[in-house]
Amino acid sequence: MEERRRKNGRWRYIWPLWITLLLHLIAILLFTTGFLLTRTELPYHSHCSDVSTSPCFPSSSNNGSCWTKPSVNRIVIIVLDALRFDFVAPSTFFAEPKPWMDKLQVLKNMSSSRPSSARIFKAIADPPTTSLQRLKGLTTGGLPTFVDVGNSFGAPAIVEDNFINQLFQNGKKVVMMGDDTWTQLFPHHFERSYPYPSFNVKDLHTVDNGCIEHLFPSLYEEDWDVLIAHFLGVDHAGHIFGVDSTPMIEKLEQYNNHLERVIKVLESQAGPEGLHENTLLVVMGDHGQTLNGDHGGGSAEEVETGFFAMSFKEPLNSVPPEFDSYSCQTDLDGKSVCISSMQQLDFAVTMSALLGIPFPYGSIGRINPELYALGAGSRKFDTSQKLPESDVWMKNYANALCINTWQVKRYIDAYSASSAVGFSHDDLSRIASVYAAAENHWLHSTKKLLLDNDGDSDALMPALNWQIDAYFKFLTTVAELARSKWTEFDLNMMGSGIGIMLMSLIFQVFAILRASKQLGVNSSSSSGNSSIVTPSIFTLFLLGIRSCSLLSNSYILEEGKVANFLLSTSGIVALRQSVIKEKLLTESIGFLLLSTVCRFAIEVGLSKQAATSAFMKDYSSWIANIASNLPVWDYTAKFTPMLVLIMLAFWLYKATNCSFFDWPWKYAILGTILCYMLIIVHWITDRDGFGVALMPESIGKSYIPRIVYAISLGQLLLLAYGQLFKRNSLDCKTKLVTKTTAMLSAWSSTVILLSGKQGPIIAFASIVGGYFILRMDNIEEASKDRPGRSFSIMQWSLFATCVFFCSGHWCAFDGLRYGAAFIGFEEFMLVRQAILLAIDTFGFSIILPVFGLPFLVASKYHDNLGRHFIFTQLSQMYTTYGLITAVITTFTILCVTIQRRHLMVWGLFAPKFVFDVFELILTDVLICLASIYYFDQGNDDDLEMKSTDS
Repeated sequence: MEERRRKNGRWRYIWPLWITLLLHLIAILLFTTGFLLTRTELPYHSHCSDVSTSPCFPSSSNNGSCWTKPSVNRIVIIVLDALRFDFVAPSTFFAEPKPWMDKLQVLKNMSSSRPSSARIFKAIADPPTTSLQRLKGLTTGGLPTFVDVGNSFGAPAIVEDNFINQLFQNGKKVVMMGDDTWTQLFPHHFERSYPYPSFNVKDLHTVDNGCIEHLFPSLYEEDWDVLIAHFLGVDHAGHIFGVDSTPMIEKLEQYNNHLERVIKVLESQAGPEGLHENTLLVVMGDHGQTLNGDHGGGSAEEVETGFFAMSFKEPLNSVPPEFDSYSCQTDLDGKSVCISSMQQLDFAVTMSALLGIPFPYGSIGRINPELYALGAGSRKFDTSQKLPESDVWMKNYANALCINTWQVKRYIDAYSASSAVGFSHDDLSRIASVYAAAENHWLHSTKKLLLDNDGDSDALMPALNWQIDAYFKFLTTVAELARSKWTEFDLNMMGSGIGIMLMSLIFQVFAILRASKQLGVNSSSSSGNSSIVTPSIFTLFLLGIRSCSLLSNSYILEEGKVANFLLSTSGIVALRQSVIKEKLLTESIGFLLLSTVCRFAIEVGLSKQAATSAFMKDYSSWIANIASNLPVWDYTAKFTPMLVLIMLAFWLYKATNCSFFDWPWKYAILGTILCYMLIIVHWITDRDGFGVALMPESIGKSYIPRIVYAISLGQLLLLAYGQLFKRNSLDCKTKLVTKTTAMLSAWSSTVILLSGKQGPIIAFASIVGGYFILRMDNIEEASKDRPGRSFSIMQWSLFATCVFFCSGHWCAFDGLRYGAAFIGFEEFMLVRQAILLAIDTFGFSIILPVFGLPFLVASKYHDNLGRHFIFTQLSQMYTTYGLITAVITTFTILCVTIQRRHLMVWGLFAPKFVFDVFELILTDVLICLASIYYFDQGNDDDLEMKSTDS
C-alpha cells in the first residue's frame, strides 16, 4: 500500500510528459508517412520485344541488340566518389584558381589533344546528393526520393528496372569493385564483385587499394562487358579534412596516375581485333561536395560533378552544332579545352543505347547527343548509302530518340494509371499534346522520308532536325514536371499528423495551466499574475518570431543568426530590468557579451561553415596574418582546450568536497574527472610526437576513447542504481542540485570527447551562459513561490540552439560530423556509430540542456519549500521547455506542408524537417527519462502539510 502511494505520488507529476511523448510519436509517424513517401516503383521491366509496339524502327543488328544499334561493345566505368566539377575542369574555367584544381591532368590532356573522341562534361545531379540516391538515379534513370537518405547506411536492393538489371537480363556480364553499396543495391547481378566497406570515412585507402588491386588485372580479361570501379578516397578525404587539404590533393594526384595507367592499357589493346577495340571509358562522380567535404543537399557544389568519356576509335568529326552544348577555354598550357554539360538523369538511357540493350522501364532521361556521338566511330555504317556518315548518325540518333520518347511516354502512362496520385490531369494533357505533335510528325513526315530517301539530304536533314527538337521538347517537359511533382504526398495522413500535433500543443498548454493552478492553490502567498504578464507576453513574442521565421527558406538558412538575435534581444530586456532594479548588472552585461561571442562563433569561430562564410571572405587576410605572424597562436589553440578541461575538472573536484555530495553522486563525479584526464592524454597521443613517445598511438587513439565511453556508461548505471536504492536525508532542493550535477558530469565527458578540442570551450561557454540565465532569473522582484518562469526557459532554449550552431552543426545532412562517429573505433557498426553521431550532434544542444534544466528550479529557492511544490514547478518547467520545442517543430511541419512543391523542398525544407523532428522526439524522450530520475518516490507529506497550511 505504501509503495503504491509512492509510485502514484511520482506519477501525478510526470504523466503529462509521457502523454505528450505518445502524442508526438503518433503525430510524427502519421505526418512522415504522408510526407516522405517514395515514388511508386512500378514492377514492370523492358524487354526486347516491347519495341515492336513503338512507331520507331527496330534494330536489325545481329550483335545481340534489340532496341538500338550498338555503338560500343564494352564500357569501363570508373566512379570517383564526390568528384567535384572543378577537380576535372581546368582552372581557367573558374574566376579564381584553387590548390585542388588541375590535378587530374590526364583527363584535361586527353580532351584537348583528342577533342573528337574525348570530352569533359559538367554532369548535374538531382538532390539528395548522397551516394545511395545517386547510384539509384544513375542506374534507373529516375529521380531519387528523399526518404532513401535514411537507407544510406543499409541500402536495400533495387527492385525496379535499371541499367544493371538490363545488362544482366540481356546476357551482358558486369564486374564490380570498390564501394559495397553496389552489391547491396544489386546483390545477384555481377559476374564478379570485390566489395569493400564504405562508411569508415577515416579510412582513405582501403577501398581505393582494393579497386587498384583488381582493376588492372581485369582490364586484360575477356569475361565482362561492363566494368565498374568505385573509388572512395576523395569522398572520405573531404569528409575528414575538407577540399583544401593535403590529403585531398594527394588523392587527386594518385587518381591521376591510376587513370594514366588505365588509358595506356586500353590504348594498347584498342587496335583492330583488339580486346578494347570498341571500348568506351567513363570517369565520373556520383555527386560533388562542399568545401567542407560534405554533400547531401542541392547546392551547386554538391550537384555539379565531373564526367569524362573517351572512345578509343575516332568518332565523327563533330556533332551537329545545334545539338552540342560545349564551351571552350584555353588552359594553362595554351591548349583549347571544350566542356559540355549533361544531366545525370541521362546516364542510364545513354549507356543502354550505346550497348544496344532495352532502356530501363522507369527511365525519364534523354539520350545525350554528345556522349552518344562518341560511340559513333565504333559502328560500321552501311556503305551502300550515299549519305555522309554524319547524316547517317543523325538518322540513327533520331530513331534512338524515337524509342527513347516512346519508352518515357509508356512509363508516364503506366505510372499515372498505377499510382494513387500520379500527375495531374492538366500535366497529362500537356505531356500528351507535346508527344502527339512529335509522333504525328514522325509518322507522317520523318518516317516516310527515312523509308523513301534515296540519298538526298536536302529534305531529310531539316525534317530530322525538327523531329529531334520535338523529342527534346517532350523529354524536357517530362523531366521538368517530374522534378516539380514527382513525390506523392498523402494529404490526409499529413493533415492527421498536423491535427494531432496541434492537439498535443493544446494538451501541453493545459498541463502548464494545471500546474500553475496547483501552485497558486497551495502557495501560502499569492503574488497575482501582474508580475509575470510582461515576461510571459515577451516570451510568446520571441517564440512567435522564431517559429514564423521557419516559414521562410532564407531564415532557415540563417537560423543560427536568428536564434542569436533573439537571444541578444532577451539579454537587452534583462539588462533593462537589471538597470531598473539596480541588481545583477554584471551578469546582464556578461550575458550580452557572451551572446556576441556566440554570434562571432556562428559566423567564423567554431563553426564548420567558417571557410565559406562571408566574414572569412572579407577578412581572411588579417586572420591569416595572425596565424602566421604569431607562432604562439598554434600553441594557444593546442593547449587552451586542455587547460579549460583541467579547470572544469577542478570545479567538479571542489564540488565533491561539499558535504551533501555523498555516494553515489560523488563517485560519478570522480569518474568524470578521470575521464577528463584521459581525454587530455588522448589528445596528446593523437598527433603529438612527444605523446606518442610516451604511449603507443593505438592506445591513445582507440583504447582511451573506449575507456571513456565505458566509464560514462558505468556512471549512468551508478546513478540509476542510486535512484532506485539510495535513500538519504537531504532536503529536496539540495538533492536536486546534487543529482543534476552528477548527471551532467556523467554525460559531459563523452560529449566533450566527441566534439573534439572545441568541446571544453563549448562546455565552458555553456556553463557560463547557464549561470547568467540562472542569475538573471532573480531580477524580478516577486514572491519566492512565484509560479512559472517562461522567460528564463525561453532563454535556455535559445541559448541551446545557439550552442548547436556554434559547435559547427547545421540542419542538413552535410552538417553531420561523420568523423566523430569513429572516435575510438576503426570498423563500422551501424547502431554504435549512429549513437555516437547523435551524441556529438545533439550533446551540447539537447542532452545537457534537458538534464541541466532543474537548476532553474533549484537555484531560485533558499528554503526547502517541499517536495510537492518543487516537483510541480519542475514538471511545469519541463512541459514549458517541451512546448517551445514542439511549437518550433509544428511550424517546421507547416513549412514543409506549404512548401512541398518548392524547388528546395528536398535540398532545404526536408532536411530541416528531419532534424527538428528528431530533436523533438529526443527532447521528449530525455524529458521523460529525466522525470524518472529527478522525481523521487516518496510520501507526499509536503503536499499534506501545504494543504493544511492553506
